[in-house]
Amino acid sequence: MYHHVKSISSTAIFASFADSKPKGLPREHIDKYKRGDTHPVSALYQLSQVLQFQLDMKETVTTAGITGFYFAFCAVIDGVQYKTGMGITKKEARAKAAELALEELIASLENDGIPTDVSAGPPPLPVREKDPTVPEIHSGRAVMERKNPIKDQVPNVVRGMFTKLMDSYPEFSGCGGTVAAFVMLSLTKKMHDFMLMFLYRNLLLFFSKNSTLEEKSVFQQDQTTKLLSLKNHFTLHLYLSQLPKGAAQIPSQLRLNPLSISAWEVNNQIGLHVVVEGKVFSKFSSSYEQMGSHVVSMSATDKIMQWQVLGFQGALLSHFIEPVYVSSIFIGDGSCSDTRGMEMAVNQRVDGITSALPLYYCVYRPHISLVSSAMPPDAHPSQKSLSLNWSHGDLLVEVVNALDGNSPFKSSPALASRLCKAAMLSRFNLVAKEAQREELLTAVTYREAKMMAKPYQEAKSVLKSYLERKGYGQWVEKPPISDHFSM
Repeated sequence: MYHHVKSISSTAIFASFADSKPKGLPREHIDKYKRGDTHPVSALYQLSQVLQFQLDMKETVTTAGITGFYFAFCAVIDGVQYKTGMGITKKEARAKAAELALEELIASLENDGIPTDVSAGPPPLPVREKDPTVPEIHSGRAVMERKNPIKDQVPNVVRGMFTKLMDSYPEFSGCGGTVAAFVMLSLTKKMHDFMLMFLYRNLLLFFSKNSTLEEKSVFQQDQTTKLLSLKNHFTLHLYLSQLPKGAAQIPSQLRLNPLSISAWEVNNQIGLHVVVEGKVFSKFSSSYEQMGSHVVSMSATDKIMQWQVLGFQGALLSHFIEPVYVSSIFIGDGSCSDTRGMEMAVNQRVDGITSALPLYYCVYRPHISLVSSAMPPDAHPSQKSLSLNWSHGDLLVEVVNALDGNSPFKSSPALASRLCKAAMLSRFNLVAKEAQREELLTAVTYREAKMMAKPYQEAKSVLKSYLERKGYGQWVEKPPISDHFSM
């Protein structure tokens, strides 16, 4: 079962990790803000990433008995509340709150200075008396600590939403075998097709020609290329309740040592894997070669590796947006003792490919770590053939038969899932119309629309050739006939 989950926490979380080190006073960011080149809210979020502190822009109440229709916000940095900013719109109030926080923060950094050697961790932030009405984000944290709250936050968010959904649909509680969730962090929203639905919704918000709706979108536009990208303070994270099938499950003792293991076995383990009727085979195994003409697909590990090069947005959405990558992958699998296989499969197999890729595409190396499980301890899956999906904006959970892709509980006689290709093509055509991209509406079939995404198809071809040249095997494509349909 897969879930696309929205964070139910109001905490905005930065996208830097415990093993990254600040490089000193972020003078470039500070100077750009002082020149007026960076919006106060953006500047504050940039500093939160560079200096590794937790930031929340919290809506609050007006101060000093001020009356009238005003909005009020304050910045909360590592649980410390800064001065309240007010404005006649929420955007104006947030900007004022960011200005007030930056005023104190920059003054403290410039007066106290940051030592050149910061290997021991980031500098402490100014200690202020906490407002008793502000909830503790991390108990006892009066100064900044070098830790990664995202590692705890993500499984907690997924666990909370999973429990909420299952409480609403107790008859499907036996489906809880595997959980995958995308979590978008910042002011925030949260395996692949569910992400596409979320992105389509936000594209429609952006192209709505309504300034209020456009502001709610997670996208911003590059005025030169006209392509969209995620707003600077949004980061995407992937939670998996199990180590994905394929090369990620490589034995931890496997080494490129000819005295201990053959080169063939290394290739067999770290090479590409395929799924045939629910079973996973290495492309180099004799068992796979005997499967004949069965329909196959690439393993989950290989797909994640592909998405970290091509982006999770896929071919159709690449007409509108730059590649979308996840910043971190969290594995909530209690039986997993290390992430070495995942690191090798997702990151190391594609090292060195970036220079051959077209503009915007790269190898985005996510931070991979083990976290606590988001699954309830008493979960005992019994309905393994059913898959549940939900994303922010959906009123109901959809139940899909994982064997044939149909949604047996839908009232529609077609039994089509909202995740099917036809549904995606319908959304694509709607976005193309709203974006006034008439040339995209000339595509007759789903496949034609995909092939029109030239940079994406070039990047995909480069990736497949690179993997084969490196000896990892040949990428398997499903029969193209499945894409030759029109609306």
